[in-house]
Amino acid sequence: MADSIVETKASASGSAIELDYQAALKRVMGLADFERSAHSPEHAVFHLERMALLLERLGHPELKVPAVHIAGTKGKGSTAAMITSVLTAQGHKVGLYTSPHLHSVVERIRVGLEPIARHDFAALVEQTWPAVEWVSEHGGHGDVSTFELLTTIAFVHFKQIGADFQVLEVGLGGRLDATNVVHPEVSVITAISLDHVATLGDTLPLIAAEKAGIVKPEVPVVIGPQPAEALDVVRDIAERNSAPVVQVGEDVTWSVHSVDPDGQLVDVVGLHDTYPVRIPLLGEHQIENAATAIGAVETLANAGFSVSRESILEGLSGVRWPGRLEVLSREGGLLVVDGAHNPASIGRLVTAVRDNFSFRRAILVFGATSGHSAREMMAELAALASLLIVVRSRHPRSAPTNVIAGAARDMGLEVLLESDDVGQAVRSAMEMAREDDLVLGTGSLSVVAEVIEEINGIAPELYPDMKRPTVYKVT
Repeated sequence: MADSIVETKASASGSAIELDYQAALKRVMGLADFERSAHSPEHAVFHLERMALLLERLGHPELKVPAVHIAGTKGKGSTAAMITSVLTAQGHKVGLYTSPHLHSVVERIRVGLEPIARHDFAALVEQTWPAVEWVSEHGGHGDVSTFELLTTIAFVHFKQIGADFQVLEVGLGGRLDATNVVHPEVSVITAISLDHVATLGDTLPLIAAEKAGIVKPEVPVVIGPQPAEALDVVRDIAERNSAPVVQVGEDVTWSVHSVDPDGQLVDVVGLHDTYPVRIPLLGEHQIENAATAIGAVETLANAGFSVSRESILEGLSGVRWPGRLEVLSREGGLLVVDGAHNPASIGRLVTAVRDNFSFRRAILVFGATSGHSAREMMAELAALASLLIVVRSRHPRSAPTNVIAGAARDMGLEVLLESDDVGQAVRSAMEMAREDDLVLGTGSLSVVAEVIEEINGIAPELYPDMKRPTVYKVT
């Protein structure tokens, strides 16, 4: 599909309005984007009043489609994809909203697992823009942000296509996230760990309280496996809201039959049945995510929605979610990427790599965004390998290579290269690798995206704050 598809739409006066994708993208990315800004506001600045006013101007589309709302630190996207795949296999039309994206902003808004068309995105921006301008100028709560607009057009799109469900991944936290305006059929909280500590708090109980802010009175909540201090907080909030709890690991359990580089065969014992599922996503954490997804769709079935055993088996076996322990190449060495971006996720990644792949040595292609504990992540990775290529992705919040490389050398890791060109860096890593070596790209989803783009020949979607000079240095 071409990058510039023009959407022609008649205005109330009968004149034609043309808005192509690039123009729509410029509008959206020109708003305040706290995902990409190096100077995000304090959490106390976030609120839902502006979002509520914007949705009111548009007729409250968020309330028109039954919702599954998912918060957590790890596994939100994978669990959302699994739930979406199961409901789609049942024959439902499912809207899926996730963040961030890998290659293009349209990946955030999907029908099933397929991103919406660029002309649809442009039309949605055009449709909602008058409300955005009104709220920004007259609402009394400041300017609409990029994430708020993207969330809004997802709600509008899912309503307009007549979706049977909308599966919504929280962007940050939960309590004050722009998605937390829905009244879902089921809430889901995946694994919680320390992340975004400057924004959400520096202890697990504080972060858990923010994540559990999506729990609604009397709405069932499915809780994935948690550290005890996080679980106590979530269960307490659920109890105070009279929200029935499905505890994954107790109410939903599993046993593993086999694991290989192509997938995992697992028996999941759910609320009503036992499901011998084949999960194409690798890692023990994906088994936990699958069990959480099953708990969620069985909870929907309890509420009277149509979800069959067959759709659960079919949906989980066919789920796709790129960039999560994904094998990109097996030629000239194994190339694997994973978007782990905090110490807890990296620890799970190291275990999964050892469990699923055989290799002589590992060469790491690693880059991180500022504020994501690069030193602690490298400490986890040091158990896997001592050879490191440090990269800086195009993301404006990506940490400089010299900062990461200095910390790595202090830890005794051998830094082979520093590069501001992720694509060239992964090519260099593959040239260094032998047939029995593993090259692992990780540290952030932006690093993973650029590795995938290089290997699969995907043209990146560039934004103004990405267009900085590329530097390549051999150390």
